[in-house]
Amino acid sequence: MKAGRVNAVIVGADRVAANGDTANKIGTYSLALLAMHHGIPFYVAAPLTSVDLSISSGQEIVIEERSAKELLNSRGGMGEQVAASGISVWNPAFDVTPATVISGIVTEKGVVIKDGFDSFDIKSFVQRASQS
Repeated sequence: MKAGRVNAVIVGADRVAANGDTANKIGTYSLALLAMHHGIPFYVAAPLTSVDLSISSGQEIVIEERSAKELLNSRGGMGEQVAASGISVWNPAFDVTPATVISGIVTEKGVVIKDGFDSFDIKSFVQRASQS
């Protein structure tokens, strides 16, 4: 990105909230911020089945936490302990990328773009898509 060799970033999403916030594998939010810093459009590709209109924003998305052993033990948690005893670990599997840093959401029914208020109207898009 720094060298100007990236024109756009496209990532997946496991969940899309009604406001356009998305949950995806850990590190997606950092990638979105990096793209924003370099002025590169950041798109999320997800099937409409990933859209959850019952969730108003990413703050309501429950983030799965993985075992601390994955980080404290060798071989992805299956081997012997390699970290000092008593270390506190937080090992989220996903993070939430706010709609404010997302350029568009690509679905099998088209691309959800921001309205004039720099926000997504996911509900209207889903309603139109279900009629076609």
